[in-house]
Amino acid sequence: MEVTEKTQAGSANRVKFIIGGLLIVAAVVYLIVSSTQASAQYFLTIHELNTKTGEAQGRELRISGAVIGETIQYDAQKLELRFQVADIPGDNSEIEAQGGLAKVLHDAVVDPNRARINVVYSGVKPDLLRDEAQAIMTGHMSSDGVFEANELLLKCPTKYEDAVPEQVEQAGS
Repeated sequence: MEVTEKTQAGSANRVKFIIGGLLIVAAVVYLIVSSTQASAQYFLTIHELNTKTGEAQGRELRISGAVIGETIQYDAQKLELRFQVADIPGDNSEIEAQGGLAKVLHDAVVDPNRARINVVYSGVKPDLLRDEAQAIMTGHMSSDGVFEANELLLKCPTKYEDAVPEQVEQAGS
């Protein structure tokens, strides 16, 4: 009888161990899922943002667009930068199919029918902020329809494309 009681006690301990382990794994999975959802950013094109204004309200968003140079306004006293961006495709393969990033940015800026959005950013004016630069912004939509960027990254493909022939010539000399 003693052997049976030890076997039953061992089985009970094993079951408790397995249940405890499953609870720990479930808690870790829950924490990972909940923290991922809380910090998730939605990446939208400007066209998508304009069509989903209600859904986007109050959410942390990441958008990308072509800077329209004539709209750039900078207040150095307030460190406030305002400008407009025009819609560009969100898919890299589509950008390549349309002739590359420089062409897509140029076409977006010169097309008056392209979806556009006003942006406000607080901080120092970046050196690369110019007409036809690609702005990648993180922030949220305000109630008045302005995108309030708290992070601003810029790409200026023409700056690098112009420098390539010079670098090649210097390397060949």
